[in-house]
Amino acid sequence: MTAITQHRYGGPEVLGLDTLPVPTPGPAEVLVKVHAGGLDRGTWHLMAGEPFVVRMMFGLGRPTQPVLGIDVAGVVVAVGDDVTRFAAGDEVFGIARGSFAEYAVATEAKLAKKPAAVSFEQAAVTPVSGLTALQAVHDRGGVAPGQRVLVIGASGGVGTFAVQLAAAAGAHVTGVASAAKHELVRDLGAAAVLDYAVTDIASLSERFDLIIDINGRTKVGALRRLLTSHGTAVLVGGEGGRGPLGGAERQLLSPLHGLFRSQTITGMLSTEDQGGIERLGELLAAGTITPALGATYPLADAPRAMADLIAGRISGKAAIRVV
Repeated sequence: MTAITQHRYGGPEVLGLDTLPVPTPGPAEVLVKVHAGGLDRGTWHLMAGEPFVVRMMFGLGRPTQPVLGIDVAGVVVAVGDDVTRFAAGDEVFGIARGSFAEYAVATEAKLAKKPAAVSFEQAAVTPVSGLTALQAVHDRGGVAPGQRVLVIGASGGVGTFAVQLAAAAGAHVTGVASAAKHELVRDLGAAAVLDYAVTDIASLSERFDLIIDINGRTKVGALRRLLTSHGTAVLVGGEGGRGPLGGAERQLLSPLHGLFRSQTITGMLSTEDQGGIERLGELLAAGTITPALGATYPLADAPRAMADLIAGRISGKAAIRVV
């Protein structure tokens, strides 16, 4: 099979087109003929090996899984002996390490049926970003009708889903994004959009019941000042951080910021679970969320896609088309 592989950490230049054997599914696994894979910041972290904690988890000197890609959508071609939810021919989407290839293996619990009306490309860009947004807005944020919600990083993969989920819950959503992406964020349901290059977010006079901080560059003290007296801030991203954790310490230390206060500051790292992916499938089928698919690239152009992601040239999500 053809696959995008990397044998060292680095920039897009470490990615190459390779020929590998088709993987064999284990007892609780599913072999998927990949139609599309999703590209996001998580994929970049795996390629770059940054922050250092990524190398501790996925290979110190080089990646233990040479095939890039996390999100997947495709057709089941074989299942392990213990698999009961899927059969050959089923159209599925979910999470499979090594999805930038013609075939990928996924555990049964990390897949769901793809809604018929949703394209493979749309389904492929949903799992990780959609799960993260779902858990941030609903599970951690507890969004409710009539709340004022601020989404920082509203035009990215997680942000585009977060805006839609909050708006669908009946909240008044304000998004923060670059000027070029304001129309996209408004189309997703935001009532107002702020340009971070023009507006100092920390100095806003408005107060919010819920803040979803995906960008990770606003100081926690500033977020706290933007909250209502009983508001909640969910720290999703830490892209502005340095050191071995690369900003994840914001999430780890977040409970300390809420001590002796009526406000809640909570960090989160998304979890990959069957219930969440099936819930995303239901939301896609109902039209509650629509993936903001900003670009699609053929498999061979995965290095160019990654370069565009790094440069910020992609609005919303990007898909890697395999079939």
